[in-house]
Amino acid sequence: MTDITIGADISKDHIDLHMLPDGQILKVANDRKGFAAIVRWIGTKSVARIVYEPTGPYHKAFERFMMVQGLALSKVNPRSARRFAEATGRLAKTDSIDAALLARYGTLLEPRILEVNRQIHNDLKELHMARLALIKDRTAAKNRSKNLSNLLLKRQNTDRLRQIERQIKAVDEAIMSLIAEDVALKARFDILVSIPGISQITAFTLLIEMPELGELEEKAAAALSGLAPMSHQSGRWTGRAFIAGGRAIVRQALYMPALVACRFNPDLKAKYEQLKAAGKPPKVAITAVMRKLIVLANALLKNNRKWEPKPA
Repeated sequence: MTDITIGADISKDHIDLHMLPDGQILKVANDRKGFAAIVRWIGTKSVARIVYEPTGPYHKAFERFMMVQGLALSKVNPRSARRFAEATGRLAKTDSIDAALLARYGTLLEPRILEVNRQIHNDLKELHMARLALIKDRTAAKNRSKNLSNLLLKRQNTDRLRQIERQIKAVDEAIMSLIAEDVALKARFDILVSIPGISQITAFTLLIEMPELGELEEKAAAALSGLAPMSHQSGRWTGRAFIAGGRAIVRQALYMPALVACRFNPDLKAKYEQLKAAGKPPKVAITAVMRKLIVLANALLKNNRKWEPKPA
């Protein structure tokens, strides 16, 4: 039997599907009845993957339902899918066209299959997204405080800041409680916090936002976090390499740990000083340390061992 690939364009109310290689199409409601209709439509066919883009809250129920059914899912970056569409010359954009393009994208590029997310990871992800939203609220409130002169508004803003801090603390405690309840997660967490510079917050951010860590090759770990240098070359001309793409949340979470590691992690401090001595700008040297950190974390998790200083 020929494996088939299905593209699914998910909107708030409907899901458009396109099956390759036979070209069958289906449109269903974005609810459990629609999900069941999709499973009946697939029947006994051998599905290599269902390819879809994340659409805020609208894809989550679909994703959970299909995972329970044991179907292979590939969640692709919307920007990558759009660039693929432009490269194929398909500039028109409708739900049915997008579904067909996603199916073709999956057939030709074979994007990575999602691992089954256990409920604990879903809960952690939800808590972490709430934490990130609270951090944004706190930043906005701090910025407002600089421009307020009315005493009532200043008092309300101060109260709001205190409330946000309490909520962040409560979310952090909930995240740590969930990690402590899971033996495998707790072991991975302990490995990460053993690395000088990696705080508890950075450790649970890596566990939540990059669950593949420990199962990747060195280059793949750097690329997935957006810390792999991209060459910029044409003919005899060579420009500066730069970082791009990847998971911005992971990259942001590694910045402060890299600064700490430049002072307190002997190996990474030596790397930082070496790059500075070679004339590299401080930001470039720090980025290199960030890349070393994620590669180190990946290697330690893969080998299931904590960080230890090298013997003198």
